[in-house]
Amino acid sequence: MTNLYRAAIEELSRVADAIDDVAVDEACRRIAAARHVCVYAGGREGLQVKGFAMRLFHLGRSVSVVGDMTTPALGPGDLFFVVCGPGEISTAVALVGVARAAGAEVVVVTAQPQGRVPQMADFVLTVPAQTMANDQGAAATSVLPMGSLFEGALFVLFEAMVLKLKTRLGVSPEAMRANHTNME
Repeated sequence: MTNLYRAAIEELSRVADAIDDVAVDEACRRIAAARHVCVYAGGREGLQVKGFAMRLFHLGRSVSVVGDMTTPALGPGDLFFVVCGPGEISTAVALVGVARAAGAEVVVVTAQPQGRVPQMADFVLTVPAQTMANDQGAAATSVLPMGSLFEGALFVLFEAMVLKLKTRLGVSPEAMRANHTNME
C-alpha cells in the first residue's frame, strides 16, 4: 500500500507544480474584492468547495453555498465561484447564466478551460488534473479513480488560497478561530 500512497502524493505534487500561481493570486484578489462570494460545484468537487466556503467564512468573508436556503440573490459586486472540473455540467451552465444576468462576476476553477462553463467566466483558474472528462482509455493516467486527482488538488489549492487570503486580508489565526462555530 505504501507505493499507492506515494504514487497519489506524487501525482498531486505534479498537479500543484503546474498550477499558475499568478492566476491563483488573481482569483484571491477577486475573492477579496467581492461584496459577497457564492460557491457552487457538483458531486465530490462540491464537497471541496464547501470546505473552501467554510474557510472563507472563517476569514470573515460574506459567503454562501448554492442550495443553502440562506443563499442571497447575487448582483453587481458579488462573485460566483464555480468549480467545474470537466468544463461542463448542465447545472453549472444554468447557474452561471443566472449569475451573469444578475451582474455578478464569475470565476471558474476547471481542468478543462476550453469547456462551456469556463468560456462563460470572467476569470478561469486551471487545475491541470484528470477528471471524469478524461478518465477512460489512453487519457486515463492517474492511479486515482475517476476525478479524484482533480478533487484532491482542489483541497491543496483551496488551502493555499486561504493562506494567501489570510495575508491579503490581514486576518489573524485568532480571528479565524473566533469565527469558528460553537454549535458542534
